[in-house]
Amino acid sequence: MTDHRLRIEAPTGDAMLEDWRHVHNVIVPPAAMSLEDVRERDRRYHLDVAYLGDALVGCTTVRPPTGDTATATVIARVLPAHRGQGFGEQLYAHGMERARELGARVVETVVLESNTAGLRFAQARGFVEFERYVLPGESVPWVELRLKS
Repeated sequence: MTDHRLRIEAPTGDAMLEDWRHVHNVIVPPAAMSLEDVRERDRRYHLDVAYLGDALVGCTTVRPPTGDTATATVIARVLPAHRGQGFGEQLYAHGMERARELGARVVETVVLESNTAGLRFAQARGFVEFERYVLPGESVPWVELRLKS
């Protein structure tokens, strides 16, 4: 019997940060990061990497709550080969738990418009689009969504 439980961990060194970077860069190639970019992001946000046994499955980012609304951003990413197996739901639940622990009262996410599976995933969990924008030098819009309360 296959074990479908993920091991979700905070990166503890460059090898795990490289795994996080790999997932991020596969899912959002227009925003590809270097390892140094990921190290900097790891200082500001809560990053986690997900494995099934030794296989890299995905990653999460939780941007801590900010502002008077205590708005956090939760992002779950699953590599294409591992989609449709419930791993996205596990990563999303993990990120939501972390956001709540940090005191979030409002939760948002951001998805590259071309990631239609990611948009469907967010919308199926109650997220509603509130903004679209294109970053300088890019052509594909980013979609910001907020979880309905």
